[in-house]
Amino acid sequence: MKKVFRVIAVLLVLVGGAIFVEERSSIEGRLPTVGLLQLVSHPALDDIKKGTIDALAEEGFIDGESMTLLFQNAEGDQNNLSTMSQMFVREDADVMIGIATPAVQALANASTNIPIVMGAVTDPVNAGLIENLEHPGGNISGVSDRTPIKEQLDLMQEILPDVEKIGIIYSTAEDNSRKQSEQAAEYMQSIGIEPVVATISSTNDLAQVATQLLTQVDAVWVGTDNMIASAFPTLVEIANRTKTPIFPVVDTMVEQGGLATMGLNQYNLGYLTGKMTARVLKGEKINEMPVEFPSELDLIVNEVQANKLGIHLPDTVREKVKGE
Repeated sequence: MKKVFRVIAVLLVLVGGAIFVEERSSIEGRLPTVGLLQLVSHPALDDIKKGTIDALAEEGFIDGESMTLLFQNAEGDQNNLSTMSQMFVREDADVMIGIATPAVQALANASTNIPIVMGAVTDPVNAGLIENLEHPGGNISGVSDRTPIKEQLDLMQEILPDVEKIGIIYSTAEDNSRKQSEQAAEYMQSIGIEPVVATISSTNDLAQVATQLLTQVDAVWVGTDNMIASAFPTLVEIANRTKTPIFPVVDTMVEQGGLATMGLNQYNLGYLTGKMTARVLKGEKINEMPVEFPSELDLIVNEVQANKLGIHLPDTVREKVKGE
């Protein structure tokens, strides 16, 4: 059984702003309808979905009892995203939730009136979804999964003090992943580490691209990239053969075979998403809700993976780890 250790670190959380509550009008006898659109199935997004549904239930919104939940999974198909978004509009959803940036973008293209809650969108301004984090305006707000790149790469350097080259791999189809990877490369250069960048356009490319990349680097950094996440076991398998540690930003990827991260808990991202959705259902105006950021980071270390790769975890890291 994998031993995965976590420690909580508190960060700045919520972009401030006043909230005004207004009662929503409702049709007598009709349960509120929530459309939930997920980009693709992989552990990180599945955890976000679970956290969203659990938080809604905690606020009194239970599918089939006090709300109607319309769940759709596009399985990575952009055409499906569009069709499913339009279906939510036809079903007169009261609120729509998008898990991952492409899902939210599809919902935004389908409606400018129905409130849309973002689940795990790294950079909603750059993605063209909102104009301002504090005052989104329009019909969209939600939760960002923007990750602390500096803290993650500092952790990598703490574990591997002699690291010289770090591989960065991302999907060209995801703008958020590209921008995040560029930021990571810039910080690596600032601390004297050479970034080696590789890209894929589909999961079919991953094995070949990763095999070539991993022969050139001391470690690999992976951002919030849904295409990479969908095929992450393939990357782990190749990395294990070359004894190359992977430092992902997502907690579930460490559990799947990454070495360590200072990252966000995906379930908690979903939980915050569900809480915001409940506020909309109870009457708050989404255009007056600031974008939220998680208040906690998890330091996660996969000790089994460290042993497999022959990597000694320094005492400074072990001392930060609490619990299992």
